[in-house]
Amino acid sequence: MRHETVTVDRPGFDFKAAGYLVSIASVILLGIVAWPTRSEPQWHKSVLLAGIATSILGMGFRYLAHLKQRRELQQAKMQKTGG
Repeated sequence: MRHETVTVDRPGFDFKAAGYLVSIASVILLGIVAWPTRSEPQWHKSVLLAGIATSILGMGFRYLAHLKQRRELQQAKMQKTGG
């Protein structure tokens, strides 16, 4: 059995970006549900906010890496075709 990588080069909708946006919305919704009550220690709120922020930041870094990889692939394709 052969395994080949198939890529779909469609300009327009970026599924990876959409996935990261859905993940960001998910993190925010989970943060809302987990929001500490007044009876809980104050540091819970700080840790929750830090967790939300670092999760969103990590998704942003992964998306930037995705964009960089796409640019590099596009450049390699252009060099290969002589364009």
